[in-house]
Amino acid sequence: MNGVSAVMRRELRSYFSTPLAYVFIVIFLVLSGWFTFNFGNFYNGGQASLAPFFNYHPWLYLFLVPALSMRLWAEERKTGTIELLLTLPLEMWESVTGKFLASWLFTSMALFLTFPIWITVNYLGDPDNGVILAAYMGSLLMAGGFLAVGSFISATTNNQVIAFILTVVVCFVFLLAGFQPMLSPLVGWVPQTIIDSIASLSFLTHFSSISKGVIDLRDIVYFALLISTFLYANVLVLNMKRNQNHIDVLLVREAWALIILIP
Repeated sequence: MNGVSAVMRRELRSYFSTPLAYVFIVIFLVLSGWFTFNFGNFYNGGQASLAPFFNYHPWLYLFLVPALSMRLWAEERKTGTIELLLTLPLEMWESVTGKFLASWLFTSMALFLTFPIWITVNYLGDPDNGVILAAYMGSLLMAGGFLAVGSFISATTNNQVIAFILTVVVCFVFLLAGFQPMLSPLVGWVPQTIIDSIASLSFLTHFSSISKGVIDLRDIVYFALLISTFLYANVLVLNMKRNQNHIDVLLVREAWALIILIP
């Protein structure tokens, strides 16, 4: 676990050594507040609830999290530092887990900074704080799912823009799988079991359940499996690239040996 901790600290320092961290946090706080108060009908809803605040989290994460995850591995490959990282005495899973945890911790910091809106709703009324706490947990789990997908895609390319676009597309599909307007046309000509199966793959389905205060083990297991699956795929991709680099080095050595022996 020392390797995971070392990679995580290195990654966190890299966030705050550039304006990226501060820009991300400011944009997240501004947009979450703007959507809540302007489109969420927060003051006119007549209820002491943070539902308008959490309802927009999936769509905020859809664009903000890929902007964060696109650099996890694509930047390392572009700058060439990935070769240095791969030569360190670390298991590949330690590097992947460390980078993922750093980005997840950073996202949780941004989420934590929204606590004034929780204080505001308690000042204005008497909300169910248990439901709000569950919604925060669900939001954090969903962010972890987005980050795991983005980390995997970032490992497949050295172009951050491509990583961003592909992550948005894949995560958008995961969201639409549980978006009711997209499922409604299927009702009547597709068996309900298939519709339910498609919906069960969606971030929205599981996040919506948790955000209502219903802590179902199936929702926790879903996010845990999603994150684990994409992180495992991330490890596989990087191991393939490391093995390919090793093969390339051997081929170069053999080529030079042949050149030397030819005379």
